[in-house]
Amino acid sequence: MAKKKNVQGEEVSTSAGGAHAVNKFRVSDFVMILVIVLLCMTCVLPFLHVAAKSISGNTAVMSKAVYFWPKDLTFEAYQRVIGDDSMTYSMRFSAFVTLVFTILGMIVCTCAAYPLSKKRLKGRHVFTFLLMVPMYFSAGIIPAYLLYQDVHILDTVWVLILPLIYSPYNMLIMKNYFQSTIPDSLEESAFLDGATNFQILGKIVLPLSKPILATLSLFYAVGRWNSYADNMYYTRSSELKLIQYKLYQLVASASEAQTASLADTGGVSQSTPEVLQAASIMFVTIPILIIYPFLQKYFVQGTMIGAVKG
Repeated sequence: MAKKKNVQGEEVSTSAGGAHAVNKFRVSDFVMILVIVLLCMTCVLPFLHVAAKSISGNTAVMSKAVYFWPKDLTFEAYQRVIGDDSMTYSMRFSAFVTLVFTILGMIVCTCAAYPLSKKRLKGRHVFTFLLMVPMYFSAGIIPAYLLYQDVHILDTVWVLILPLIYSPYNMLIMKNYFQSTIPDSLEESAFLDGATNFQILGKIVLPLSKPILATLSLFYAVGRWNSYADNMYYTRSSELKLIQYKLYQLVASASEAQTASLADTGGVSQSTPEVLQAASIMFVTIPILIIYPFLQKYFVQGTMIGAVKG
């Protein structure tokens, strides 16, 4: 380490670069922190507002006195939501559809991404282009409706699962992850030992791809859980209503009703529509909030590696 004399004649050490770098808190750092805090508040404050309303008294909510802290604490709205058979059935049905959709989506995504990530696949650029076309172009609702009618999946559970299990965006992320993370030498060694493509995929590639698998599984699950448009367009049976579609119907009809009832049971709810809306939103959101912390580590790692590299 180099040394030099200061003004008083004392020797002081310096780094190899010639001087110590001094970290200062600059105005730009303050601006960035302020922007990040504001962005976080735009996500957190609305959630806190809805949560506070869902456990507040009707009078306080109607008088617009509830902001981020509940008033006249009560859980009556949650009791009515949980006690309604149609809501609990839609919740179970949504969980089933989301689980099946995520499993099939990951299978299709893996089967498309793994071959396209291999240089030995002839014509892989053409196949990649063809598989990426649906990401930019769509036929529209009417041609899709006619197609589903021809294949006889309208008003069935499969219309909520099969049409969307292939995602070009998810396939592209997984393909880039395989190319940037899995060394070719591992597969070459396995080939020399007599392993097949399926054995390499199942015993080498997938065990090393837990971050991207968790990330895309979360993408699939959250996307299916939050979607209700296809449920509204392609199904009519009450047994096929997802929880988000039930919530949409509740919110859409609440502005016209003076009192709200979650099911036609003959009884009238004592909770106001606004309180019931808030409780229903929390009822639908809580399952995702419970699952996300367990996948957050893989989610961040998989997104950074799969989306940036490649």
